[in-house]
Amino acid sequence: MTRIIAGTARGARLEVPGAGTRPTSDRVRESLFGALESSDAIVGARVLDLYAGSGALGLESQSRGAAEADLVEHGRAAAAVLRRNAAVVAKAGGLPAARVHQSTVRAYLQRATGTFDLVFTDPPYDLDDDAMTADLIALAPLLSADAVVVIERARRSTPPDLDAAGLELLRDKTYGDTRIWWAVPRHPSPAS
Repeated sequence: MTRIIAGTARGARLEVPGAGTRPTSDRVRESLFGALESSDAIVGARVLDLYAGSGALGLESQSRGAAEADLVEHGRAAAAVLRRNAAVVAKAGGLPAARVHQSTVRAYLQRATGTFDLVFTDPPYDLDDDAMTADLIALAPLLSADAVVVIERARRSTPPDLDAAGLELLRDKTYGDTRIWWAVPRHPSPAS
């Protein structure tokens, strides 16, 4: 069991799917969301939470003022938990329910429309580097010009290939066995 840390749904309890997910620790979420709020990256944002698991990242964003959230999870049981969690947060915070998509990340990205301002991608640690890069490449056309992409992986994982997706590293930080990379769309340099 985990909880929403802050915002209109503060304290709402979230179920954690039984297998195949790895929830982001409260300590990491607290630090991450403090930095996102300092960067004005949450309020009014259209949020995408890939490999959502319990949905803690996308739902925390919604509780803190994101305009909407799309949560993507492939596993049937995990997607059912995600739907329940989205309903709990919506009720607790007086918010519209986040949209839950039971789909592979790649299939979702290939059919998604619109743009996203804040994206969390927290794939299973065993997702290989090529699949991670392919996800980022598929995500790139869906990003707003000022989007922030937060990638969470094991500390010992190879850093994501941001360059292949037209992203540039903003910062990275390690918390125990978790490493987080922040990336933004790379903008063309002005002609000299």
